Amino acid sequence: MLNGASFGAGSAGGRLARDGDAQVAAGTTRLIDGQQRVYYEGYWIKTYPVPDDTLQAKKHLIEALTRRLFNHTEHGLNIPGHRMAEARRAYESETDAGRKRVKGAMYAGALFNRATNIFTRLVDLQSTGVEISASNDLMRECGRCLEEALSLCRLVLHRSGEEGIDELWGEPFRAFCIPLEAFYASRYLKMAHAMRDIDAIADAMAATFAAPMFPGIEPMIRDFARAAREKVETLRTDPDIFDIWAELVTAGERLASRELGVDAFAALDCHLMAEVSARISGDGYVYVGDTERVKHPRRTPAFTS
Repeated sequence: MLNGASFGAGSAGGRLARDGDAQVAAGTTRLIDGQQRVYYEGYWIKTYPVPDDTLQAKKHLIEALTRRLFNHTEHGLNIPGHRMAEARRAYESETDAGRKRVKGAMYAGALFNRATNIFTRLVDLQSTGVEISASNDLMRECGRCLEEALSLCRLVLHRSGEEGIDELWGEPFRAFCIPLEAFYASRYLKMAHAMRDIDAIADAMAATFAAPMFPGIEPMIRDFARAAREKVETLRTDPDIFDIWAELVTAGERLASRELGVDAFAALDCHLMAEVSARISGDGYVYVGDTERVKHPRRTPAFTS
């Protein structure tokens, strides 16, 4: 169970820890400006009520996690569950390595949808008064589908074409296996790691652009990172989502459209530096956006090293 305490004023949204927070235990909750927050890895993260640990609640959660999964993976993986056997045959019979990877990812998508279909039927049965135990054959089949899909995560790419989807890929199986309170606690920890990555990217971008040809860009970078952290901790059902999403988009637009100092372009090497820096800025912008949407740490880009 998470600890509770009261706290003083401060800014909202993925709040960075203060010097006095060094001894705060992970999982501590505090009321900050009227908002309950939980502490992980140097961040005070906005919390939401945990639903009752019922099959109905797990069904809604697994459905939402599966939808989010397909939103962030490469296209073509959302194969209906009733085609699972067909997808398995296609995967197992393929001999070309490249095509086998894609077909394995498609099979994993079918496994996720099959598990969701089974869980939906179980909840429907429970609503009619049928007792559903953890040892029920359908429950076991649901778990098997999720576990096999998890074992295939190495074959699945992020929508950007890069690796780094394994954390997100494992969430439906975790939601199935552990109590909802433990699942939500693990989500807050992953959000803290995502916020840490966002700040690391912002630090690298600010250091890269500390030159006369990029006047006033650091405040734009910091503003974009702050807005991204706020979006990481906010559910789409939150009434504040309209302001938070609009702020993130406009902060990103301000950063992407910033003007460079014209006096720095006299020499060819400055032109090259501007071209490389623009590429880094674009990569950082995209990576922060991807991290904010996935709400997980991902493979860090090379320019942060």
